Amino acid sequence: VQFVESGGGMVQPGGSLRLSCAVSGLSVGAYEMSWVRQAPGKGPEWVSGMNPSGSHTYYKDGMKGRFTMSKDNAKNTLYMQMSNVSAEDTALYYCAKSSDVATMVRTAHFLSRGTQVTVAS
Repeated sequence: VQFVESGGGMVQPGGSLRLSCAVSGLSVGAYEMSWVRQAPGKGPEWVSGMNPSGSHTYYKDGMKGRFTMSKDNAKNTLYMQMSNVSAEDTALYYCAKSSDVATMVRTAHFLSRGTQVTVAS
């Protein structure tokens, strides 16, 4: 299984960014998928998740309304639309199977390189 995140960069406070995660080796339509992030000097935290059908998405408190998770089953790709970002959103962002998130958070061991989001004026 391979996850390749992209779309990160530097953005001003209040700005928007769209992250992508190209997945190979598993079908995003068959598994619950998640986004996880790790801010500088902090442990990893779960950000959002989506059920296999895509009918339900879940967000960490404070994310709903600012972050929107979506996916394209045909492209086997996940997305995270970020809006109204703040400095607290500065982090490396990773995608993963939701079943792997607990281990990732506990061990800070990631299966991919992530994509860096830096919010600064």
